[in-house]
Amino acid sequence: MSEASSEDLVPSLEAEVATDRDEEEAGKKKKKSKGLATMISVFTKGRKKKGQPSLSETEGESESSPRPPAQLPTVEELKADLERGRLEAARPLLALELDEEELVRRQSKVEALYALLRDQVLGQLRRPLEAEPERLRQALAVLAEQERQDHAGGGGGPPGARAGDHAAPGWLQLWRDGVAQAAAERLSRRPAADAEGRTEAERTFLHMGRTMKEDLEAVVERLKPLFPADIRVVAAYDESYHAEFASQLSALTQFELCQRDTYMLLLWVQNLYPNDILNSPKLAPELQGVRLGTLLPPTQIRLLEATFLSNEVASVRELTARALELESNRWTNDEAPQRLDGHCHSELAIDIIQIISQGQAKAESITLDLGAQIKPLLLEELARFLRSYQRAFDGFLERCRQLRNYRANVIANINNCLLSGKGAGTSLEQQWQTPPDLRSSLLRPLNELKSHGFDTLLQSLFGDLKPLFKRFTQTRWAAPQQTLEEIVSAVAERMPEFSELQDCFREELLEAVHLHLVKEYIARLCKRRLVLKTAEQQQQLAGHVQANAQLIQQFCTQSGSPATWLHDALPTLAEIIRLQDPSAIKIEVATYATLYPDFSKGHLSAILAIKGNLSSSDAKSIRSILDINTGAHEPSKALFSLIKVG
Repeated sequence: MSEASSEDLVPSLEAEVATDRDEEEAGKKKKKSKGLATMISVFTKGRKKKGQPSLSETEGESESSPRPPAQLPTVEELKADLERGRLEAARPLLALELDEEELVRRQSKVEALYALLRDQVLGQLRRPLEAEPERLRQALAVLAEQERQDHAGGGGGPPGARAGDHAAPGWLQLWRDGVAQAAAERLSRRPAADAEGRTEAERTFLHMGRTMKEDLEAVVERLKPLFPADIRVVAAYDESYHAEFASQLSALTQFELCQRDTYMLLLWVQNLYPNDILNSPKLAPELQGVRLGTLLPPTQIRLLEATFLSNEVASVRELTARALELESNRWTNDEAPQRLDGHCHSELAIDIIQIISQGQAKAESITLDLGAQIKPLLLEELARFLRSYQRAFDGFLERCRQLRNYRANVIANINNCLLSGKGAGTSLEQQWQTPPDLRSSLLRPLNELKSHGFDTLLQSLFGDLKPLFKRFTQTRWAAPQQTLEEIVSAVAERMPEFSELQDCFREELLEAVHLHLVKEYIARLCKRRLVLKTAEQQQQLAGHVQANAQLIQQFCTQSGSPATWLHDALPTLAEIIRLQDPSAIKIEVATYATLYPDFSKGHLSAILAIKGNLSSSDAKSIRSILDINTGAHEPSKALFSLIKVG
């Protein structure tokens, strides 16, 4: 705690003007007074107790003035003389009156000295960090003696005071009142403006927290060793500072708080105050057993938390909408996306993750329970944003085809789907463990966006391949190897167009190409325009299909397609075409149906139509195999459901 702040820890002392004046006068006759030490001596040694001489008697003895041998009559004796008409009693009565007046005068001086002593003692205790340790010990000794006599029935008044004169609070209570006043003065001081753009409430919280921590640590380090343990100096200061802190926060909540101030208030009440101040290494051991409670009532805290949650959700909605608006404006203005490590890049995904994560982190910085409460709310806002994002992207796909940077921005938006977790170190899957139903609602818009983006990128390629695939049926499969090689060559030439996709999405796109090649090839086989009546012809076609399947698989695998699930699609059809034994064909069909559950009787009939030497009864028997439940589950990926048969 700095020296400047230590000077303000308690209210200022009254200057010892009266004491100095007395010392100056006494200096002409005797040694200087010892100030507080002298008064301590007077009131610890000269306090009148029951059965001791009166103060006037004690002072008379100290002045060495011997009493006259004749004693004054008592009040009762004077009363009796006067009732008898003996006026000679007037002289002793007048003397007695003068003696009483002297007693009152002396008692008044004692009371003034007592008040001065109290002010001196409390003055030292009100500014304890400025007092010399020895003077502070003297003041504490007087305070302890005063408290002892108060508890013994002497009360808080001056020596000689009557029992009915003790309405004033004891010195210890006056000291506690001074501590409370010091806390109020210290914490209510207006904080200076700073250059960090904090609000007035934020500066107030920071000032109060820092002041309280520094002041209490100073009390622990410098005052606790000097104060008697039963005074509980640390607890007294902490209780006063806590009460003042709570009072100022309560007053602050009477006004409408902005979003930042609501967050800061909760942060102090629920986290910083109990953890960084009360539970700090220096204060925590000293405050064990001190019951302070929370700075605000629990009901008020709950209301503030509800306000915080509402504010934060609204803020996240606004920030994500603004981020999407800025991003979509770049697309429509034909701005080229950034390039990062050879990939088209957009900051949108990173921005959205940061916005959501910051909302979660703010709630958790208050309490972990509040973090748990805000999580589903933020995920709902994320799902809302993703639906808006998908709609905005679909609109861009439809309206902006002629823009120069159209394809690059499509790729950049596909790369944004890293938000879903595939291949991303900052993905939603890694940030939060979302339940399956919520995860599905989050991923659905992204999957749709990605799928639409792939369709756009591949549309022209697939359009170029369409006439090549038609050549299979147009030439009645006369040169299938040559045709397929042209198809593969056309695809290979277009591969560089997709190099700016993130690797994981490039693999997905290549899987889509792989699927398209297999699907279109099977579709040509199912056209029913080729009927082969001999086993040799069927075996020859099966050989072509097998060779073509090998070429497709080799090309796609080398290009990076992960679609191993397509590897058996063409070779098994080739085997069905090659086989002549109906029973063997049934076995292949049954196996095939387990691999591709969407393989229907219509597709099977189209393939069997190639076998011109197969009887209708055998064909019917083979088709019936598909009526048997093979126990296969629904496929995760479609193949034959994408192929129409006539």
